[in-house]
Amino acid sequence: MRCPFCQHTTDRVVDSREGRGGNVIRRRRECLGCGRRFTTYEHIDELPYMVVKKGGRHERFDRNKLLSGLLKACEKRPISRVQLEALADRVEKFVEEDPEHERSTAEVGAIVMAELKKLDAVSYLRFASVYLEFDHVDQFVNEVNELLERKQKPKEESL
Repeated sequence: MRCPFCQHTTDRVVDSREGRGGNVIRRRRECLGCGRRFTTYEHIDELPYMVVKKGGRHERFDRNKLLSGLLKACEKRPISRVQLEALADRVEKFVEEDPEHERSTAEVGAIVMAELKKLDAVSYLRFASVYLEFDHVDQFVNEVNELLERKQKPKEESL
């Protein structure tokens, strides 16, 4: 650390305090060259959590973007905002658990689709049709048939 007054490189810390909710440390320093005091701020340097898009491009994980997509998929469906927030929490935790600070959108999308499939089939289909980029009706029909088969399996097993 260089003194802003005399450019001397040694100082002593007179006082340290936490600031801004613990994200910053404020230090009061005294230059050992000229004796004047100055203040420094230390910020925690956090690595952002990233998602790797299909084309290989990296983008910051954006919880609001995830929630926006979930809200569109669940529009006019019997799913509460609390349920969607909880789903977003689980996805965010999944992204944050990666030691490399990045996950592929395929991994994130798979979790979202699995969670939506449990919550509401219509919302799942809406999300899947966009996420999986259905470009033909057959893909949509196959997905609906798979949901119907799953729904009927527990009924058949109970007979």
